[in-house]
Amino acid sequence: MGDIATMFYQVQVPRSDRDCLRFFWWPNADLENDSVAYRLRVHPSGAVSSPSCASFALKQTAKDNSELYGEASCEVVKKCFYVDDCLVAVSQEQEAAHLIKSTTALCREGGFHLTKWLSNSHEVLQTVPIEERAKDIRELSMENQNLPNEQALGVYWFVESDSLGFKVNLPKQSATRRGILSVTSSVYDPLGIAAPFVLKAKILLQSLCRRGIGWDEEIKGEDLTIWNQWLSEVKELDQLRIRRCYKPPGFGKVVSCQLHIFADASEVGYGVAAYLRLGNESGQISCSLVTGKARVAPLKNMTIPRMELTGATIAVKFGKVLTRELDFNVDSTYYWTDSITVLRYLANERCRFNTFVVNRLAIIRDASSLQQWKYVNTKSNPADCATRGQSVKKLFQCPMWFEGPAFLSEPESECLSKIQI
Repeated sequence: MGDIATMFYQVQVPRSDRDCLRFFWWPNADLENDSVAYRLRVHPSGAVSSPSCASFALKQTAKDNSELYGEASCEVVKKCFYVDDCLVAVSQEQEAAHLIKSTTALCREGGFHLTKWLSNSHEVLQTVPIEERAKDIRELSMENQNLPNEQALGVYWFVESDSLGFKVNLPKQSATRRGILSVTSSVYDPLGIAAPFVLKAKILLQSLCRRGIGWDEEIKGEDLTIWNQWLSEVKELDQLRIRRCYKPPGFGKVVSCQLHIFADASEVGYGVAAYLRLGNESGQISCSLVTGKARVAPLKNMTIPRMELTGATIAVKFGKVLTRELDFNVDSTYYWTDSITVLRYLANERCRFNTFVVNRLAIIRDASSLQQWKYVNTKSNPADCATRGQSVKKLFQCPMWFEGPAFLSEPESECLSKIQI
């Protein structure tokens, strides 16, 4: 992981556009004197346009110097930068060390200083000059000291163990709708690792909204009990860890790669869980959680079949995004649901349905085929965890949420034939 120092300030604004960044300045902060008009020559951090302009300049740098620095470094710049943050994974330490040097040199061609390097490999960090390492590891001994924990795009990366997790530090808020929303939003979980637990707070929020409780009205009784219980459990999220790499150590060469996405719904919410199923040359199978999603049901009452159909729609949207973004060449994608109604909807091309059903069927059929859809019973559906909400303790005791159902670890012929409708 690396970072471009003061990225926006390295990109100049064309002279013809500088009037858009004009501002007034009072020398010595004396408002009695006349102001002086200035124009910014570089992109400031507060302008809405700065991230896109700086990212364009960075990618143009890679395009202009592709022949000089090779395809690998250019691909890093094109695909592995999130504004000024660089995150990339490779399989060999020697390759990582070379990539750091070449990518740094490539960025320098455009005036960008790529620095603050961090890696889960001590050997790779030893190849990086001390002044170019991340601040917290400059004084560390690479031989006998553990690497610190860092945030990678807001997600906590426990570098030494190479795992992802949480460091919960919630603000103190009153027990009101506004306070509950603030605290719930503070649990940053873009991967949906703890989605079943966070859903419990969202369900409480929706219940308060449905009953017309004011934003700043103190909650009481059972609502307060539920909220205090959730607050007492949220600290346990610090113990939650998942392996950063989809492949376990020593797994070897991947010869098969499948994406399995499960969808489910209940009267209070609907959820999706996506898993990457990898196979190696020895026939071993590894299955790991890629992302999860849990949403509360709409305020307007909806039937369970419609909720299940909505969950299936979210699943195919996830499938399109993951197939495009994952570095693995996904051989096949499968969608799983425990709703026979949804499968009957998909198989039926003769009946005319109402607008709600037709619109969602159109999305599902456009992104998937009927052969990709499979039936799974509720007990083997990990998305069921994300439809009702779970405590942290129950989430820890549910390996199916993190590793997928047991049948995914069986040979493909058995996996896809045992649980079909």
